[in-house]
Amino acid sequence: MLIRFGFFPLLLALGLSACKKPATAANNNTAQNQSSSVTPGPSSSSTAATPAAAPVITKPAVDQNAQVVILGYHRFVNNVRRPDTEITPQAFEAQMQELKNKGISVIPMQDFLAWRRGEKAIPVKSAIITFDDGWKSQHEVAWPILKKFNYPVTLFIYTEGIKPGHFSGGESMSWDQLAEMRDAGIDIQGHTATHSDLRKPYDKVAKKKLNPQEYEEWLQKEIVGSKQMIEQKLGVKVNCFAVPYGFHNDHIRDVVMKAGYEAVFTVYGQPITMHTPLNSVGRYLMEANKPKTFSDAVAAIATTATGPAVAEVAASNLQTQPADGETIKNPLPLIKANIASLGTIDPGSVPEMRVSGLGKVDSSFDPKSSTVAYQVTQRLRDKTCTVIVSAKSGGNKVETHWTFNIDEAGTAAPPAAATAPPSPSPPAPSAPTPKKKKRK
Repeated sequence: MLIRFGFFPLLLALGLSACKKPATAANNNTAQNQSSSVTPGPSSSSTAATPAAAPVITKPAVDQNAQVVILGYHRFVNNVRRPDTEITPQAFEAQMQELKNKGISVIPMQDFLAWRRGEKAIPVKSAIITFDDGWKSQHEVAWPILKKFNYPVTLFIYTEGIKPGHFSGGESMSWDQLAEMRDAGIDIQGHTATHSDLRKPYDKVAKKKLNPQEYEEWLQKEIVGSKQMIEQKLGVKVNCFAVPYGFHNDHIRDVVMKAGYEAVFTVYGQPITMHTPLNSVGRYLMEANKPKTFSDAVAAIATTATGPAVAEVAASNLQTQPADGETIKNPLPLIKANIASLGTIDPGSVPEMRVSGLGKVDSSFDPKSSTVAYQVTQRLRDKTCTVIVSAKSGGNKVETHWTFNIDEAGTAAPPAAATAPPSPSPPAPSAPTPKKKKRK
């Protein structure tokens, strides 16, 4: 009995020793896997404390000088009969090759929007390809060409033009073809239900003129209803809207943005910058009889200089007054922001504030509260106001911006604190009216 009990502790010790070896190996593997995120404690060979890591801005560095051109296409045919909306496959492929030769990166639409939100960097010279309406040749002719270059594309479709829609035909794409393109990663966005001039109160399906109430209900069907149909049929998120013919006004843009779209696209070609208003983003429409349009678009950004990268901090990380997206009635507001999320401001540097319509303003900065502020003394005339605040942190430029709205009713009577009566606002300039393009 004594021998039996004498061996038991020895066997138990050997068993525990054997169990510890794999456990130790597992612990070592775990430590190695976590070495990038966990700071090891002091070892037996060194008891020096590990210095704390410097704070890092988690937002990506985006180039504020980057520019984007957006190209729009309709039909791709060998025999051009409607040069205002058609282009040959050969001409289209040559344009895609020229983008590559010029060093212009073709990016997805959603990358562009993420860049605008300060969430993603894009190349300094970028282009976006868009196809309008939902023509079958986009699927059968143009898409294979884009695959050769590995270029993304965004389709702006109007729902009644997709088979078996009211205005679809033999040259129209089907929902099955759209689903095929969706599965391949193609971005599909809204272009109304019936491709109508949204400014005119006329329902071309019912063939009747609309009274004011009917017009508002019809607008909802064109803008909101078409969005819902695309989302339900394809299971996608629709956040971009292209107005037919480029025709729009303040009311149409308001309805579109309130419907949950993030950007409105027109046909007035322009290079797009970080601060281009997203409720009126211009595209260059390609036409067979106007090859210079493509050349102009390429030239607009081909010589863009690469500037220093800037860390862009999203408005959601700020405490601002007025708040981002807020609608106020006072055209002489106090504008301020807590910019602690920009990082520690470099000693000797002072944050700068710019206000759309006013330019750089004489703002104040309280380093204790990290608050930059400016009391507007010159009446803000635009319905939408963008504020840009930039500073230097860690030797690098850091920037943020947010936007608020001013209600029309609030601009009629400025507050008593104003030192001088405001002058009446001049009438808004009318946008150029492009030639109306009809779908056959």
